[in-house]
Amino acid sequence: MTAPQDTPSSTRASAALPGGTPLLAVGCLVINALVWGLSWWPFRQLQERGLHPLWSTALVYAAAVVCVLAWRPLAWRELFRHPGLWLLLAAAGMTNVGFNWAVSVGDVVRVVLLFYLMPAWSILLAWPLLGERPSRAALLRLLLALAGVVVVLKSPDSPWPVPSSSSDWLAVAGGLSFALTNILLRRLGGTTSEGRMLAMFGGGAVLASAAAALGMGLGLVSPPAMGPGGWSIAVGLCLAFLVSNLALQYGAARLAAGTTALVMLTEILFASLSSAWLGAAQIDARTLIGGALIIVAALLAALQPSKPDSA
Repeated sequence: MTAPQDTPSSTRASAALPGGTPLLAVGCLVINALVWGLSWWPFRQLQERGLHPLWSTALVYAAAVVCVLAWRPLAWRELFRHPGLWLLLAAAGMTNVGFNWAVSVGDVVRVVLLFYLMPAWSILLAWPLLGERPSRAALLRLLLALAGVVVVLKSPDSPWPVPSSSSDWLAVAGGLSFALTNILLRRLGGTTSEGRMLAMFGGGAVLASAAAALGMGLGLVSPPAMGPGGWSIAVGLCLAFLVSNLALQYGAARLAAGTTALVMLTEILFASLSSAWLGAAQIDARTLIGGALIIVAALLAALQPSKPDSA
C-alpha cells in the first residue's frame, strides 16, 4: 500500500466538483481506493491456488520495482544518497506484509477497520518523530478511535479487548507501519519521487520475500506454487496495483492532503460491501458501532485544518 508523495499545485484538472475540487483527481483516488478495497479477493484466489499472500506480495512488488527501474534506471542511487529511504523501505514493506496477509486470512471488514487506526497512530508517532504536539482535537480523535477498537475487539467470550487472531495483529501492525510510512514521507520530502517509490515498492518485495522464507522455514508458509489460472490472476493484480499507484500519484498531487485522506476512506466502503456480498466478512452490531467510531475519528482527521500543531 502506498501513500501520497508529492503535492505540487501547478497543474489542475479542467473539470471540477462544487467548491473547486478537481473531478478527475477525485476519480483517480477513488480508483486507488477501489483497487485496495477489492484486493483481498485476488490474494485469496492466489492462496487457494497454492501461492501464500506473502509470496503474492513479493511477486507484485518485485514487478513494480522492475517497472520503476525501467522508467528511472538510476533511481537506486537515491537509496545510498539518503539513508532515511531504507527506513521508509522497511516501514512500507511492513505495511504491505501486514495488510495483504491479514485480508487474505481474516474477516475483511474487521481487518480494514483495524488497519484504519492509522490516523490514531499518526498522532502518537508525529510527536517524537516530527515534534508535533497533539492538540486537544487530536487527542479527542485518538480517544474516539481507541474506543472503536475496544468495541470491535471486545467479544462476549473474551475478558479483554485485545486482538484475538493473527489477522487482528497483522492489521494493527500494518496500520501502525502505514502511519510511520506517511510520517517518513514528510521527513523525506527533499528526495525524488522515484527514489521514494523505489523504496516503498522495494520494501514490499524484500520484506514479503524475507517473511515468506522465514515462515517457510518455520513451517508456517507453504513453498510457492501456482495452480491453474493463477498466473492470469497474478498478472492482473500487478497491473491493477500499477494503475492504482499512478492514479494515487495523479490525484494526491492535485488535492489537499485532507481531501485525499477523506476520499481514500471509500476503501472501507468497497472492502465492506464486496466482502459481505462474497461471504468474507460478518458484519454484526459490535463491528458497526466500533467501526463507526473509528471512521468518525478518521473523518475528523481528514477534515481538520492543516496546522503545525495538529496531528
